[in-house]
Amino acid sequence: MEKENKNLISGVIVIDKPIGMTSHDVVQIVRKGTNIRRAGHTGTLDPRASGVLVVLVGPAVRLSEYVSASDKRYQAVIQLGTTTDTYDADGRVLSTTSVDISEKQFDDVLQSFVGQIEQVPPPYSSVKVKGRHAYDMARNGEEVDLEPRTINVYNLDLLEWAPPEAVIDVYCSSGTYVRSLAHDLGEKLGCGAHLIGLRRTKSGRFTLRDAVPLRKLREAFENDTWQNLIIPAAEALTDWPAVELTTEQLDIVRHGRRIPAEPGAGTMARAISEEGELIGLLELDPETQEWQPKKVFTS
Repeated sequence: MEKENKNLISGVIVIDKPIGMTSHDVVQIVRKGTNIRRAGHTGTLDPRASGVLVVLVGPAVRLSEYVSASDKRYQAVIQLGTTTDTYDADGRVLSTTSVDISEKQFDDVLQSFVGQIEQVPPPYSSVKVKGRHAYDMARNGEEVDLEPRTINVYNLDLLEWAPPEAVIDVYCSSGTYVRSLAHDLGEKLGCGAHLIGLRRTKSGRFTLRDAVPLRKLREAFENDTWQNLIIPAAEALTDWPAVELTTEQLDIVRHGRRIPAEPGAGTMARAISEEGELIGLLELDPETQEWQPKKVFTS
């Protein structure tokens, strides 16, 4: 069964991860339930966070670097007036301050974070410093000096204002730390803040509407109906243009050879068969105006 599945199953399972589990825990459940070893998620959600976790299964795991780079959307609950060393509710309280901020003041400062900004990851994060995870260094009491990184925050909306708590909608690029956003927001407001709740509502083109609750996924494994939950790999990057291959081009791309590109083509595209199957990913050579196969998924 495992060998058969490995050969035949390739695609995406979108899961609504519950609070209290690591993203790795969920992937292990998928591996065990599908009997497919090749499975991996495309963007970590902390144990305290819930929501959309995209898991690639089978040969589709080779899409990981591209799907992981997709934009994300979150609903975040921020508590004003208190800072912690982890920037969230799991950490040690560092300071407590009274909150005397109006809704307009909060929203004005919130909007100042929209755009391309520099953000320093939290000290307790998986970012590596000289080969070591920052959270290991922080737990050992070592000073963690992390470099800022450039991120894009496309939109921030204040959804609920109930001081000292606020609920915001965050639409951002991959690599954004909402914990750091909460911390930096508190710093700029002058009262401090930390993240107390986080739910990912969108990852790339997948939303909560596409996500199956973990309980239902477990039931599907028990009933052997889980294959109905597989989303074709071709749908993982639908924001990329598609190049539909002729029968002749299909053979050419599968052998890693180039095909002509239409004028005005983008830098990357999906190669799709006439049946809609994902054949590979193409990269444009601007000098020759040809598509070079970068990854090929079927033989």
